[in-house]
Amino acid sequence: MLKQALRVAGVVLLLVAGLTEAAESKVNLKLRTRIESKPDSGRFNAVTKDETWDANETAFIVCDMWDLHHCLNAVKRGTEMAPRMNEVLKNARERGAVIIHAPSSCMETYKDHPARKRAQAVAKVDNLPQEIGKWCYKIPAEERGQYPIDQTDGGEDDDPAEHAAWAKKLADMGRNPRAPWKSQMDALEIDGTKDFISDNGEEIWSILERNSRKNVVLLGVHTNMCVLGRPFGLRQMAKNCKHVVLMRDLTDTMYNPERKPFVSHFTGTDLIIEHIEKWVCPTITSDQFIGGKPNVFKDDKRPHVVAVILEKEYLTNETLPAFALSQLGKHYRVSTVFGDEANWNNLPGIEQLETADVLLLSVRRQVLPPTQMAIIRKHIEGGKPVVGIRTASHAFGLRGAKTPEGLVAWETFDADVFGGNYSNHHGVGPKVSIAVAEGAASHAILKGVDVANLQGIGSLYVVSPLAKTAQPLLHGTIPGKDTEPIAWVNQNKFGGRSFYTSLGHVGDFEQPAFQKLLANAIDWAVSGK
Repeated sequence: MLKQALRVAGVVLLLVAGLTEAAESKVNLKLRTRIESKPDSGRFNAVTKDETWDANETAFIVCDMWDLHHCLNAVKRGTEMAPRMNEVLKNARERGAVIIHAPSSCMETYKDHPARKRAQAVAKVDNLPQEIGKWCYKIPAEERGQYPIDQTDGGEDDDPAEHAAWAKKLADMGRNPRAPWKSQMDALEIDGTKDFISDNGEEIWSILERNSRKNVVLLGVHTNMCVLGRPFGLRQMAKNCKHVVLMRDLTDTMYNPERKPFVSHFTGTDLIIEHIEKWVCPTITSDQFIGGKPNVFKDDKRPHVVAVILEKEYLTNETLPAFALSQLGKHYRVSTVFGDEANWNNLPGIEQLETADVLLLSVRRQVLPPTQMAIIRKHIEGGKPVVGIRTASHAFGLRGAKTPEGLVAWETFDADVFGGNYSNHHGVGPKVSIAVAEGAASHAILKGVDVANLQGIGSLYVVSPLAKTAQPLLHGTIPGKDTEPIAWVNQNKFGGRSFYTSLGHVGDFEQPAFQKLLANAIDWAVSGK
């Protein structure tokens, strides 16, 4: 009886161990992609989809994490993210994922490495996709979009003097300053008993097929070049029907901020990631495997601005994104949330506001699902800053109309947040003359704003009287009507800073003075100065 009981117990333990191992191979992921607010609108929202992947059906491809690079800043950024990347690879390997190290043009260094020999020993499959051994510079889906950055100069963002010194150092080391790589970074461990080393598209495809890997994670550098275009890159994987994702926080671009669209290096990376999410494949982040927070480069100190746009009157779904790219792209990380044009009481991707430093609001008389309004309330009631333009004063009220079932309004939003008192607007037609309010000339938001050449194009809003906590910055006047505040700041009832302007007409955005005013307001809201 005792022996039988022990045998039964042993079987149970083996079953439990098997179930535990099976559970550990599963990972819950949030795949981020971009969907258009309206077909062919060119306006995209970032949305996530929950999926559970089995590591035993997944491969990780580490793209070109070279030991050295001709761009010094690229070396610094690669070195910085390598330790976390190694943690991800170790975790994935332990779960059962296949790890393929792909430091292109470095195979001679690894000719005797067990992981290289393992790759060479894999029999070539019969179902090799056409041209899987070649670079892929574009897939058909990308024809619908516009490539977001100019990388024709190679994308180096080094200081010229530092770059010259770095090139000399490479030459002194006996390396080719234009192509100094010889191996993968030592910080990335290679398990010779499990991993593979290859830079060959046919080899890598055969490894995936022979190991039954339908899911592929790409990470490494550089997103806009090798990660996208290599024979084992995102485009080839996507067009040949692998379930591929980019690990967006463990990658980097070759982008020079001196080239279009003249944004920071990190914003350039964001733009490439957006392009990938629109046209190539979804993205994930490293914390989904190893916990903690997604990787952020130490030099990426950009505050996060989330622009929420849900109005039909003033085309801010066109003017605000253009403003954000040209005026904020150098110093801010900007996310845009557009209203769903098939269901206007919906803001897909509003979850991005949960990590925002400032809310930039252009909404007109919309009510929302409770979960979405809760995200907006959490930001504002947590004392975080808000910058509103034009119809934001009546963003979430229906002017006394009944709120549809399942949706919620915020009728007192203007008073609660901006300290305003919007009641109506004067007729369309007269241009609004603008003057600095008494005592406001030295305010930081007006610094560099050419008020003398600023004119309100849209109708003048009736907003008086403002709350006692509000400080007017600009007044507007039309013939025969009382002067009204058209820009002010407020310490709102939740303790947060807010700025509001009733400007925001399409014609207002055409004026440099208005763009400067709005950019200054965001600086002020974020910095507190």
